[in-house]
Amino acid sequence: MDLNQYMEGKYVFERHCLVCHGTRGDGAGEMSANLLPKPRSFREGLFKFRSTPYGMLPTEADLARTIRGGLTGTGMGMFTHLSDSEVRAVIEYVKSFSRRWRKPENYAEEIKLPSPPAWLQQLAERQNHAIKGKELFKGQCAVCHGQDGDGHGPAASTLKDIWNQPSKPSDLRQPHLRCGDGPADVYRVLATGLNGTPMISFEASLSPDQRWDIIAYLTTLKLPAVPSLGVAPPESLKLKPRS
Repeated sequence: MDLNQYMEGKYVFERHCLVCHGTRGDGAGEMSANLLPKPRSFREGLFKFRSTPYGMLPTEADLARTIRGGLTGTGMGMFTHLSDSEVRAVIEYVKSFSRRWRKPENYAEEIKLPSPPAWLQQLAERQNHAIKGKELFKGQCAVCHGQDGDGHGPAASTLKDIWNQPSKPSDLRQPHLRCGDGPADVYRVLATGLNGTPMISFEASLSPDQRWDIIAYLTTLKLPAVPSLGVAPPESLKLKPRS
């Protein structure tokens, strides 16, 4: 790393990140005790929100997206005021906390994600897919997220991440999800999983069509007056009552 870039990244980190992520990047900053979920430790080199396969390091674009956009429902705010140079520098500085960044086998190209299907914007078609998605969700997701996607599945209270912190499943009904609010954002998580958490990748166990069916079902779970993953409001779907 260029020394000037390293020093710039160190300055940005100490000014904006240290209070939560800690001097050593271990997630033990002075604010961390009052935050749930806890700030990310960078020392293990594991990152939840990526476009790369499960277990792999994120791309720089992935890290920049988190820095710029923040993570809804956490202490990670939006650092939109940082310049491109500052973002690049702090990313390089964060890499200095883990040896995983030094090993080529931990890198991978981002997964090429398909565009959302046209039927996702067509209410009648989406209804048919949501019915199929409901059954898939029940079998694959409800044990953690609950049948209604409220994050209260039967296994939810027992889940922990690799840092031995409670790993509460997301309430998928909320207006903003940490991964992003569009169908493609949810698809990306289904494909890549969330490193360090019980949320595995479904790349091998669910076909692309099945993942879109689950996403169609999620559009029916949104709370009243809440955006519905960028598609038409769920009340117009008129699905059968949930059992």
